[in-house]
Amino acid sequence: MEAKDLNVIIATDCGSTTTKAILIEKNEKGEYRQTFRGEAPTTVEEPYNDVTRGVLNAFQEVQELSGRKILDGEKIIHPANGKEGVDIYISTSSAGGGLQMLVAGAVKAMTAESAQRAALGAGAIVMDVLASNDGRLPHQKIARIRSLRPDMILLSGGTDGGTVTHVVEMAEFISAANPRPRLGQTYTLPVIYAGNIAARENIKDVLEKKTTLYITDNIRPTLERENLFPARQEIQNLFMEHVMAQAPGYGKLKEWVEVPIMPTPGAVGYLIHAVAEEEGINVMGVDIGGATTDVFSDFDGNFNRTVSANLGMSYSVSNVLAEAGLQNVLRWLPFEIEEEDLANRIKNKMIRPTTIPHTKNELIIEQALAREALRLAFEQHKLLAVSLKGVQRHRSVSDTFSQSGSGETLVDMMKLNLFIGSGGALSHAPRRRQSMLMMIDSFAPLGFTRLAVDSIFMMPHLGVLASVNKKAAKEVFEKDCLIPLGTCIAPAGEAKIGAPCLDIKIKIVSKSDGSTRSISEKIPAGSLRIYPMTPDEEAEVEASPTRRFDLGAGMGKPVKKTLLGGVVGIVVDTRGRPLVFPEKSADCRSMVAGWYRDFGMYD
Repeated sequence: MEAKDLNVIIATDCGSTTTKAILIEKNEKGEYRQTFRGEAPTTVEEPYNDVTRGVLNAFQEVQELSGRKILDGEKIIHPANGKEGVDIYISTSSAGGGLQMLVAGAVKAMTAESAQRAALGAGAIVMDVLASNDGRLPHQKIARIRSLRPDMILLSGGTDGGTVTHVVEMAEFISAANPRPRLGQTYTLPVIYAGNIAARENIKDVLEKKTTLYITDNIRPTLERENLFPARQEIQNLFMEHVMAQAPGYGKLKEWVEVPIMPTPGAVGYLIHAVAEEEGINVMGVDIGGATTDVFSDFDGNFNRTVSANLGMSYSVSNVLAEAGLQNVLRWLPFEIEEEDLANRIKNKMIRPTTIPHTKNELIIEQALAREALRLAFEQHKLLAVSLKGVQRHRSVSDTFSQSGSGETLVDMMKLNLFIGSGGALSHAPRRRQSMLMMIDSFAPLGFTRLAVDSIFMMPHLGVLASVNKKAAKEVFEKDCLIPLGTCIAPAGEAKIGAPCLDIKIKIVSKSDGSTRSISEKIPAGSLRIYPMTPDEEAEVEASPTRRFDLGAGMGKPVKKTLLGGVVGIVVDTRGRPLVFPEKSADCRSMVAGWYRDFGMYD
């Protein structure tokens, strides 16, 4: 079916606990809009053992709310005709724990890292990264492969025509381990080989009898080039054919959909990359869940995704405390609390993961933990989202003493145009101001950065839709999915609190009636200011930093921008990067209380 024929679309995301369905319809203006949604528990476990039961239940809710008849018994009616049927059904899935992979490469900082980026970009959780030079002895590598039981293995190594020794050695470790798949005992484990083409016959000799071997293009054909797309496509195809096929009811679900089912995080990444490409901007996104936190970035066409599998807000919340440290959580609290009391509250959340805060202090504690989970996930992302290692570069004399070599992070917050937050802690915060400040505190944007949240976690649905109809995905993304929060203006630089930092002039214009209002202010270092705007307004801003600060044009150079409105407005953050907290606990609490008060966070 051609994209122009799609007038009624139904999409589902089959999550590990909940299956969410949305209905998208083209209106009389020719615009695509999300109109109704329904959800139901995911049914891959006893007593149902059939993922399609949850899908049908979610469809049933959409039917009842919309008045559109979607099902004839248990059959989807299509194409659409009046108030009956849909033109296409599409789906994503992370049911059954998502896609879990083991990655192996020749050199840890080169081909193994490229393979890790390929797997993460396809929507996988990477259980471990093995390499010839990772410091583990052969028997330790074999024992590790045997114990993990991944859904599939991605093996890479060597540039085309280069040495074959190391990658063949890794293949021999896999063969010796004879790993069993996590799901299903009746098929052999899929292994994707995406390495040196000169080693293909050797790899076949070693692995073909013990695994289901797939060969695709080398992910690192030369030191200077990465070619991740073919491997990512192969991973997603095998996820559909092998992993999903083992989960109850997926065979039936596969027959219902008209395009391949995507892993949920793979679909979110596809959408973020499509938005960045379509608008020619740099985009970042984060999805903070109960067990994991995913970070996505697309800078200058370089897409990267990382998953922090131990950083989440319910099942993994004790890991957040352990990784961040108690003092880093305490620094976000404007009230005094015993360390033991705080630790007990966090552990209670882990053993009762579905509970939600009932008091203001409980909410502040939860949002403090969210800041640390987001901050740690971002640090991990920057370590993997790097330029290619092993590439020799021409350097000037000024670079000689620089510590930044090959493998610098691609994440440049001064170049970031749009940041999108998703997941319960951000999408469902009681106030949008809370979401915005959590994102600013955790990711420390610089310059001028638009911030938004995903209203109802619709991005997976729109990601798979973008592979079919980019126009529909883009319109629903902009009009129904994204809730614009506003723009953060944050200069890079340091100065004592109270020292001159920024002169700002703002002219806010209403797009509906043309009315205007103006603001002119001198903002000292250490400040957090908010200027409310609505989504129906835009602002002409002229910001002039002092010579110690940079807004993207250089130290002390003024910047003029036209900014769109949002449900929060313009935020000017001159607190410095990174944030520096007082050593004394009482001073820290007082400072944080002032930030929250100035921002209108809780009272």
